[in-house]
Amino acid sequence: MRRSPIRRPLSWLAPLLLTPALLLALTLYALFPAAGPPPVTGSSGWAVVVTLVGVQSPPPEPAGGTVRGSPDRDTGTDPGSDPTSAPAPEPTSRPESGTDPGRGGGGRSWPLAGRPAVLRGWEPPAGPYGPGHRGVDLAAAAGSRVLAAADGRVSFAGRVAGRGVLAVEVARSGSPPLRITYEPVRALVEKDADVRAGEPVAVLEAGPFHCAAGCLHWGLRRGDAYLDPLSLLPPSLLRRGPSRLLPVFGVPEPGTGPAAVVSRPPRAGPSRRRCPR
Repeated sequence: MRRSPIRRPLSWLAPLLLTPALLLALTLYALFPAAGPPPVTGSSGWAVVVTLVGVQSPPPEPAGGTVRGSPDRDTGTDPGSDPTSAPAPEPTSRPESGTDPGRGGGGRSWPLAGRPAVLRGWEPPAGPYGPGHRGVDLAAAAGSRVLAAADGRVSFAGRVAGRGVLAVEVARSGSPPLRITYEPVRALVEKDADVRAGEPVAVLEAGPFHCAAGCLHWGLRRGDAYLDPLSLLPPSLLRRGPSRLLPVFGVPEPGTGPAAVVSRPPRAGPSRRRCPR
């Protein structure tokens, strides 16, 4: 009678199977320490690495140490304040309230405020000593401020034949330079003083005048030649100014008055001829 072989228990195989699994788990944990929680050993002995999906790390901070949306960011305003309540910056220069009708561009101006009336114009003489009017007379009352007609430098301020005279050489006007004269005036500036167009330079005296009423005699010369002082001014200053619409009274508006009656001649009807019977 044959004997069956004796079956030995398999408990001695357990250490051989667990040792490779533990070594594999330790190796994966050492290679991926921040990938997630510790590896979990499955029933097959393989290590399963679980990673967290959908969890993102915060973005790195910039070099300055500020974060977007932080109140420390240099934006110029406090995030907690109302931007509309912040005071507006003051302008560096105040805008002019209006333009002077007697002053134009290019360093030119009427020698009196506004647009003075010309009482007598320039009448060039036929010869050096011939009769004529070597300048322009502008209507003005005694005590009126006399303004510089152009940028320049004062070349004379004194009295000539009992009249106060002021002469200004026009800047950048060539050689010999243009020279503007005003009389009879009391100068407010001294010789060699620089003046700007429109700046008060004198006060009109109480005579003697070139005209019957009070006026300023305004002259212009280049060397010994007399010129028209109005040639200094640009066309914008020589014009009378913009047109203005004036109100009209007593004229009915269109469509409000009585309807007009139009008479027409009567139409001529067709001629009737009688047939002979």
